[in-house]
Amino acid sequence: MRVARWNWRGWSLAMMLFLVVAVAARPATAADKGSLRAGAARVEITQLMKADLPATGKFDSEHLYVRAIVIDNGATRAAILDADLGHLLESIWDSVSKQIAAELNCPVENIVISATHTHSSGMPDGSPGVDDPWVKQFSAAATKAVHDAKAKLEPARVGFGKGFSYLNVNRDAIHPQTHLWTQAPNLNAYSDKTVSVLKFVRPTGEPIAVYVNYAMHAIDGYLVGFLSSDFPGAMDNYIEDAFPSHPVAIFSQSASGDQNPLYLRPATNLLASRSGVAVTGDDLVRESVEEPVRDNKVPVKAPDPAVREHLERFMESEGALLGEEVIRVMTLTTKTSDDVRIQGEQKTVSCPGRKRTDSGREGMTGSYVDAGPVAIRLGVLGIGDVALTSVDAEIYSRILARLKAETPLANTVLVTIANGRADSGYIPDDESFGHNTFQVLASHLKVGCAENAIADGLAEMVGDYLKSGK
Repeated sequence: MRVARWNWRGWSLAMMLFLVVAVAARPATAADKGSLRAGAARVEITQLMKADLPATGKFDSEHLYVRAIVIDNGATRAAILDADLGHLLESIWDSVSKQIAAELNCPVENIVISATHTHSSGMPDGSPGVDDPWVKQFSAAATKAVHDAKAKLEPARVGFGKGFSYLNVNRDAIHPQTHLWTQAPNLNAYSDKTVSVLKFVRPTGEPIAVYVNYAMHAIDGYLVGFLSSDFPGAMDNYIEDAFPSHPVAIFSQSASGDQNPLYLRPATNLLASRSGVAVTGDDLVRESVEEPVRDNKVPVKAPDPAVREHLERFMESEGALLGEEVIRVMTLTTKTSDDVRIQGEQKTVSCPGRKRTDSGREGMTGSYVDAGPVAIRLGVLGIGDVALTSVDAEIYSRILARLKAETPLANTVLVTIANGRADSGYIPDDESFGHNTFQVLASHLKVGCAENAIADGLAEMVGDYLKSGK
């Protein structure tokens, strides 16, 4: 009797073919990893802005841009953008996010758009809607940046590193003469010095793009009358010019609600020059010099050209110093990967609101009545072992400190003034609600909700991202 022999070789081949077909037939999901590709581009928006004074033509920071990084892992795509704007209108988010999602065929949750918060962007006053011509023009520029970045997609690797910069300082302070709360450098108060750097490089090592996160108000150009991307734009330009590959550099604000530049003398001198206050060379008191210009108490004139040039050179210097720290971190970040997961999530939290019934900038106790709830948009874009969390408002640095303590992922970055504009005003941490500064007095939120909602909410979303990848 002859016993039939099993054809193991034929069975193995058939099984392998079945597995290949089965894997190929399975639809890709956001949780999948894949070979990374990246592309980046910038589109100038200077022509969309209005200014009282003409450009000198001497400084690159007189040009404003919207910059975009697009990434693709074969399963999904994502876009990270930043624009030289004072803030991000809700109408911009509504318009641009949909256009970008269609351009990339990706979820809206995979998009992060933020503003550098330059106070000299020349963007329109108020809150123009999605049908406003300016909003349409800006939306077209932002979508073009994404389109151009997508067209440049190429094999890439991603790496993450952290550095430090001591250019910023906490700005909630007690005035030494009045003993009331005011805006001034407070070297004894909390200030996060972290510079987070997410770099995208070619397999050969040349940078394609870099995404930078740091907490410092771009306030040097406040009320100066001319267009400037301030130190964020100066930093972007500095990094882009430093490499032969001319990567696209993007600055994003971290928790800068209570963080100013440590040195404001050049900017304060320009405000003094505009209002007729003598520029002595000393470090003038910011609030007393700013107020006449801000509140139209004096005829405002063009600043002394020498004072203006000194300020513009100083903003370029701040950008160069921050740029050098970024480049140092990029150089030391040697661990990179081309096998990354890309996944986004967004949600809205609500906190009780308040409405102020009196007036006064700071140094006093405000009076309030109850108002409707305030919605705050939170987001997380996971890129491998990095989580870009986002909030659509300016928040205080202690909220970031709490997020860092609670997040389950060490490489957690907080991007503020992102994905719209909450009707909250500034968002102080609970303890800082006792500071009678203009940021706290103008907040539309009641104490006791937002800190928990943001820190706990974002930490939970980062945890969800980690769990979904297992």
